[in-house]
Amino acid sequence: MNVAPTPENPQADPQREELVDKLIAQLTELGALRSGEVEAAIRAVPRHLFVPDVPLAQAYAAEDAPVVKRDEHGVVISSVSAVRVQAMMLEQAEVRPGMRVLEIGSGGYNAALIAELVGEGGQVTTIDIDRDVIDRARRLLSETGYERVTALVADGEEGEPGRAPYDRIIVTVGAWDIPPAWTNQLAEGGRIVVPLRVRGLTRSVAFERRGGRLVSREYELCGFVPMQGAGENRVRLVLLHDEDGAQVGLRLDDGQQVDVGGLREALRQPHVEVWSGVTIGGMEPFDNLDLWLATTLPDYALLTATPAARERGLVTSASPLGTSVLVDGDSFAYRRIRPTSPERTAFEFGARGHGPEAKAVAERLVEEIRAWDRAHRADRARYEVHPAGTPEDRLPAGRVIDKRHTRVTISWP
Repeated sequence: MNVAPTPENPQADPQREELVDKLIAQLTELGALRSGEVEAAIRAVPRHLFVPDVPLAQAYAAEDAPVVKRDEHGVVISSVSAVRVQAMMLEQAEVRPGMRVLEIGSGGYNAALIAELVGEGGQVTTIDIDRDVIDRARRLLSETGYERVTALVADGEEGEPGRAPYDRIIVTVGAWDIPPAWTNQLAEGGRIVVPLRVRGLTRSVAFERRGGRLVSREYELCGFVPMQGAGENRVRLVLLHDEDGAQVGLRLDDGQQVDVGGLREALRQPHVEVWSGVTIGGMEPFDNLDLWLATTLPDYALLTATPAARERGLVTSASPLGTSVLVDGDSFAYRRIRPTSPERTAFEFGARGHGPEAKAVAERLVEEIRAWDRAHRADRARYEVHPAGTPEDRLPAGRVIDKRHTRVTISWP
């Protein structure tokens, strides 16, 4: 599948080779790249030809995700995912030579990587609901020598039954649910990698098909442009404060309802802080803590805020991904963190509460942080996806999240 190097071929450019070497080193350091097979694919595919409108150095930046298309409001609806995320998902998928692979959500570059991994004996199909996106992918795949990739216009909710069954399905758009077509078109024992959103949190989950259910093998933190079409289901944002650029809001998922008026009033009231005694190193990830809170707190949401809101003291966090929140009627508390020394090498978790029950709600949130620290800090959760209507006695113990097509369970050892 490699394009032969020639003086006219940008693949043979020494500058590109140097940038690819740096990219490989970055991806390895970040833990996204684990195998020689995925490394070889990244070296082989000329990424800059799939993002011709960006500078060469940007094309080979590990975390850059060039925009392909925006809607009439300027919102991104299609992008070429960051190489770090693509490498991570390909490692999760464990694509092997000769496999049949379906990619849901197209851009061209990732399909070319998959084509390198399956080789001449494999089959790659990439689909997207947007004809402009598919036309662009077809053109770029043809120009770079990957004509064997089949690019089709289709609603991802339905998959592509005409070329099923697939050994691997890789979903490159944010999904709220897993429609029956995906499971039905996946071979028994096959693997689907999907950025699945549960209670507002998105994780790239590698599932294996076992009969009519999907069982997770691993998962990683990620973010994606949300799915369009029949499977579209977006997080709802409720603003608690919006004045002169200072915005504070709650991201609500799965049809969650809250007392908006009461919570707006709560934010205006004096806060209460409770500290847990649980600490973490400055570079230590804690996304699993948020997943634990999402599975144990009854009314879980995500707090979002602009930097202006933080600067005015309305909140302590302006995280673009959102901060874990426990909502209880007209009161709420959100997870916060503070340094334990001037060197900022360690931090302590706590909670800031607002509203009539601020202290009690903050204490409940802190107790769950302590529970995670005592029993699950080193654990990884297990996702299972069962068809909607599956009886409770056939589900594993854990948190059950009901969606349109499925019942998703998250359990901890």
